[in-house]
Amino acid sequence: MSSFDSSKLILSKCLSIAVLLGAPWLSIAASADDHSPTKNKPKLILQVTVDQLRGDLPTRYYDRLGEGGFKYLWEKGVVYANAFHEHANTETIVGHTTLATGAQPAVHGMVGNVWHDRVTGRTTYNIEDPNYRLLSKGADVNAKTEIDPTQKAAKTEGRSPAAIMVTTFGDELKVNSNGKAKVFGVSIKDRGAVAMAGHTGKAFWFSKAKGEFVTSNYYYDQYPNWVTEWNAKKIPQGYGGKTWSLLHAQKTYLFGDSDDREWETDLAGFGRTFPHSYGPADGKYFTTLLTTSPAGDEITLDFAKTLLVAEKLGKDEITDYLSVSFSSTDYVGHLFGASSLESEDNILRLDRSLAKLFAAVDKQVGLQNTLIVLSADHGGPDTPGYLKAMNIPAGYIDPSSWSKEDAIVRLKKQFNIHGKIIEKYEHPYLYFSKSVIDNKEIDRQELEAAIVKELVALPGIAMAVSSKALQRGNLPETPLYQAVRNNFYAKRSGDVYVVFEPNWFINDFDGLVVASTHGSPWRYDSYVPMVFAGHGIESERVTRQVHTVDIATTLSAYLGIKPPSGAYGHVLGEVFD
Repeated sequence: MSSFDSSKLILSKCLSIAVLLGAPWLSIAASADDHSPTKNKPKLILQVTVDQLRGDLPTRYYDRLGEGGFKYLWEKGVVYANAFHEHANTETIVGHTTLATGAQPAVHGMVGNVWHDRVTGRTTYNIEDPNYRLLSKGADVNAKTEIDPTQKAAKTEGRSPAAIMVTTFGDELKVNSNGKAKVFGVSIKDRGAVAMAGHTGKAFWFSKAKGEFVTSNYYYDQYPNWVTEWNAKKIPQGYGGKTWSLLHAQKTYLFGDSDDREWETDLAGFGRTFPHSYGPADGKYFTTLLTTSPAGDEITLDFAKTLLVAEKLGKDEITDYLSVSFSSTDYVGHLFGASSLESEDNILRLDRSLAKLFAAVDKQVGLQNTLIVLSADHGGPDTPGYLKAMNIPAGYIDPSSWSKEDAIVRLKKQFNIHGKIIEKYEHPYLYFSKSVIDNKEIDRQELEAAIVKELVALPGIAMAVSSKALQRGNLPETPLYQAVRNNFYAKRSGDVYVVFEPNWFINDFDGLVVASTHGSPWRYDSYVPMVFAGHGIESERVTRQVHTVDIATTLSAYLGIKPPSGAYGHVLGEVFD
């Protein structure tokens, strides 16, 4: 027998033994083959993100949904019914960037809507960038952001994705195509558009000060003609003098008998009962009120449909990317709560907006040529008032009411600290003062441990986590601690991470009192929908637990391109089947 034949015989026996033993490398090989890129790549990737869409909300009112919206996704797509974010601070920029990059905040760096910058000594808004200005003069959002106070932290109107530390799926699509793929992000919120467009795409968002869609000179030197023409139509101003009224008869709603609840927020005369009046188009809070209702999504939809046609997306053999982030669900949730008549009507109207978006994509590109993925940047809680009516413990927290003086005196004496200990508390992070940071005689790990002990003794606090303990890895291996660890990025995270008890939260933001607030690691905030549809995908319901970091990795594998630089999610095989 020749040496070649002997080798073949040995290899054959090894393969037989491997099959019998279930060798893992054979399973990996088969898995890799199953996840090979599709032969006919989609012409368009449409990524829809609904702000504060908790995982149960799309199907809570399923019997009254129309055709072509949520039902198209849930009946034609692969539905992951057990999907979650894995990071602790479930806020807008954190979730959007996680969806875009497939990375945890510990890797992509966007640990919160705001953070304390130790170099400048001030609070930083996540995408602010003084190196770039808005193209529209006077479009600075700070003028009218009563419903979005986090933007008030920005000291400049400039916006860019520079603070995102890794690439996005859109970036990799652009790189793979030698810059020929078209990549766009659209949202009412600047951070919703910028995060999804990534470093290489183009982002547009709504300016409440101008009542139009804007961008910065990071993306363009001047507006494309179609943007100027769309803004000239003054579509938002068309809502002047109109109201947000119920889509159907009130008695047909689950919350039809719950239109006026004491914990709901009456923002600038918008009211707690239907109909909600937008007021005149030149009213001081007019554009803000548009965003707190389905009108915000309708305006976003119209702009996105115009972009789809004007930029000729999906019209050649190179796959393009469009992200549309709908924000009204978030604003409605903050003002009225997830279990409210307003939230219910908003979901039914969002369903109509989705149907119109999918119809426009079908006409322009063809749904058979489009891969759609829908998810959310985070979920959201029910209001304490609603929960307490069900005998579920819940409430609001006012940190200013905590008795801290005795603890501060004890800590200063214990660690021989003469100045202030705490520089800033930007929920969920507590930051030490510069004098404490610079004092090399202080054992920072011991100080953090001591503060953790003091914090967990306060009412409403479930746990506090030391950053030094996170870095050294000497913490329990539990889902909550892992979620906090996933949120830790040393250059921006604070010294102690604070977690409130379930269904307890701060509801006062710079004077704006709201009904509910997300941002916790608890399941109501991390539970989100995840659906892939279109492009010949067959319907399937998957109940195993999956995570939002899996989306960017799966999209990359679907197209056969390299995943984003910080992506460590799993490929979702059902999308390929």
